[in-house]
Amino acid sequence: MAAGFGAPLEAFLRHLALGRSRSEHTVRAYRSDLVAFLSSATADGASALEDLDLGMLRRWLGKQNAAGLSRATLARRTAALRAFSAWAVREGLLEADPATRLAAPRRGKHLPDVLHRDQMERALDSLTAASEDGGPVAVRDLALVELLYATGVRVGELVGLDVDDVDLGRRTVTVLGKGNKQRTVPFGVPAAGALSRWLACRHALAGEGSGAALFLGVRGRRLGQRQARVVVDRTLEALGDTSARGPHALRHTAATHLLDGGADLRSVQEVLGHASLATTQLYTHVSVERLRKSYLASHPRA
Repeated sequence: MAAGFGAPLEAFLRHLALGRSRSEHTVRAYRSDLVAFLSSATADGASALEDLDLGMLRRWLGKQNAAGLSRATLARRTAALRAFSAWAVREGLLEADPATRLAAPRRGKHLPDVLHRDQMERALDSLTAASEDGGPVAVRDLALVELLYATGVRVGELVGLDVDDVDLGRRTVTVLGKGNKQRTVPFGVPAAGALSRWLACRHALAGEGSGAALFLGVRGRRLGQRQARVVVDRTLEALGDTSARGPHALRHTAATHLLDGGADLRSVQEVLGHASLATTQLYTHVSVERLRKSYLASHPRA
C-alpha cells in the first residue's frame, strides 16, 4: 500500500470508532477491506487518494467476486469503499466521490441455523454434567452458554459484560450494544443458577488483569470473543446432529424459541437490540418454515 494512503486510512478508522461509535469488530473488518483495496490500487499505479477512480473500485470488487467470495462479504466491502470515499469528500481530501456509481450486490436471503429445543436441552445437560465434576472452566462454560441462549446477546456484548452488569435478584443483565446503546435483558432460573455457581468460583481464575470482567479466560483476563466461540463450537459439535455453529447460532435459536413460545415481535426486537423491526422479522420466517416442515411431516393429509 502506498505511503500516501496511510494517514487518511487511519483518520477514517478513528472517525468510525469515535465519531460513529462503530464496534471494534466493524472497524477491524473495514481496515482489512480497505488495506486490501488500497494495496490493489497501488499496484494499479495509484499513490494518493486523488488517483482513485471508479474503474479501480470495480476491478478490485470483480477480482473478489471471481475469487468466490460470498455476496454478504462483497456487500460489506462495497460498503467500506463507499463509506471511505464519502468521508474523504466530506473532509476535503477528494473533490469527487468515485464510489457514487458503485453498485453493491444484494445479500442472499437465507434462514439462519437454529437448534431445536431438544438439541438445546441436550447441549445444556451435557455442560451441566461436565460442570458437576469439573473445575471453574467447566462451570464458566455452562454459565456462558446458558446466558447466550437465555438472552440472545451478541458474543461481543457477552464478553464485554462486567460482574456488576448482572442482577441475580431481578434476573436481568445490562448490555451495551451497537452504537453504545444500553438495554436490559431478562434471563431465566437456569441461567441464574449457572451464573451464581460461576460467580462463586470466579476467584479461582481471577488475577491482577481480571478487573470487573464477568467471564474470564484461563489466564485470568477478560474472555475474548474467539475463546467464547470455541466454547460454543465445541458444545454444538458434540451434539452430532446439527450444522449450527458459533454464538450467533444461539442468538438465532433464542429469538426463534421466543417467537415459537408466543413472544411478540416488538419484545423480541428489544431483547435482541435490533435497531429495525425488519431485522427481527427474519425470525418469523424461521418459525413459519419450521411450522411448515412439522405440518408436512405430521399431518395425515399434508
